[in-house]
Order: sequence, then C-alpha cells, then structure tokens
Amino acid sequence: MTRVRAGRPGDARAISHIYVESWRDAYAGILPDHVLLRMSEQGEQASWRRMLARGELVLVAENGRGTVVAFGSWGASRVKGLGYSGEVYTLYVLPERQGQGIGRRLLAGLFEALGAAGHKSAVIWVLADNPSRFFYEALGGRRVAERNERIWGVVLPQAAYGWRGLRLRPEGVR
Repeated sequence: MTRVRAGRPGDARAISHIYVESWRDAYAGILPDHVLLRMSEQGEQASWRRMLARGELVLVAENGRGTVVAFGSWGASRVKGLGYSGEVYTLYVLPERQGQGIGRRLLAGLFEALGAAGHKSAVIWVLADNPSRFFYEALGGRRVAERNERIWGVVLPQAAYGWRGLRLRPEGVR
C-alpha cells in the first residue's frame, strides 16, 4: 500500500537517490551522457535537504515498509499567462517502481495539496521527448504549451500538460 505524506529534511537522501536514478533513466539519449554522469546523489542530497528545511512544498510516496519510492513538489505556476494557477514542479518515481500506480497516487496527492492551497488548475512541464508525457496524457493532461529551455547547457523542447479542476482521468478511461 502506498502512503503519500509531506516531505521532511530526513527524506533528502531518498529523494536525491530517486532524482538521480530517474534522470538517468528518463533522460538517457535526451541529455548528453556527461550531464547524467556528473549528477551525484551527495550533491543533490544537500540541495534537497536545504529546500525541505526551508519549507519547500514536497510530498513523498512510501511503500508498505515506509521506504520513500517517489516524490513530487508543487506550488504556484511559474509561467503566467497560461491560465493555470498551480504547478507540479517535479514528480519522480524510482524506475523499478514505475507502472505500479505510485505515480498516479502521488499526482492525486499533489493535486489535493494544490486544491487545499486554493488552486483550481495545474500544469506540469516535461521534456517533449520524455516518455512520461504518455503518463500525463493517460491521466487526462492536455498539452497546452511548448517552449525551449536551456538545461545544463543544452537547449531542449518542453511541453506543458494542464488540468482544469485538478481531477485525474479515471483508471482505464481513455
């Protein structure tokens, strides 16, 4: 059973592991190899610990043994003019735990948190070539914008998926 809860500074180690492993899995062939190889869990851990300590809005998903296997962060939309007040900044699930409903449960928790904070809609930006875009489409996200962004010295196309009403498409419905 997956449990979603607020992240805390003690989760930084697990979050950094998930972050690095997810980037290496999802962005292989999209980002240059040297970028992915340069990532380190230790460097990410310090960064996530600081963010969590200062109150970054993070949720984590734990498995039945209390091990953090996914995380996501959220807040106000960073891009004005799209008509979406909230944004999911990050959503990562350990590669070996994908396809088990954890991402869906975590995204539902992120939408619940956004709604409780007064947001009525949300957007998620993903690299246009990232296979996770199909996950967002399956959950009812509509492609609402595109942009190019420089990430670690490489300009990459991104796509935004938006939800009105903060509701996921029911499982099995296309």
